[in-house]
Amino acid sequence: MQFLCLLYGSEAAEPEPGTPEFDAMIEGFGAFSAKVVKDGKFVSGDALQPVATATTVAVRDGKTQVTDGPFAETKEQLGGYYWLECEDLDEALKYAAMIPSAEFGRVEVRPVMVFD
Repeated sequence: MQFLCLLYGSEAAEPEPGTPEFDAMIEGFGAFSAKVVKDGKFVSGDALQPVATATTVAVRDGKTQVTDGPFAETKEQLGGYYWLECEDLDEALKYAAMIPSAEFGRVEVRPVMVFD
């Protein structure tokens, strides 16, 4: 089964670039990425630019609305994802707990919809 691990966090709660904590976090992401590749679980994954770069599109009554910023005003924003191939939800949750941002944010794990 394929699972998308969505990484949510508050940009204010993340370690600042240039600090030892930031460097440790980046090393942690590198180690996690290497592990899921080695274990044959990695399908895809990327980090996202800061939330200030987001643009939201909606179509209402046939008219396109474009708004700067994310759709939801929340304390935590989507910062990236890992797409993993796991045996089941339990295995996906085990890997999600290894993602460094789970220590200061949240990782939402969702099965990928398969259309036959």
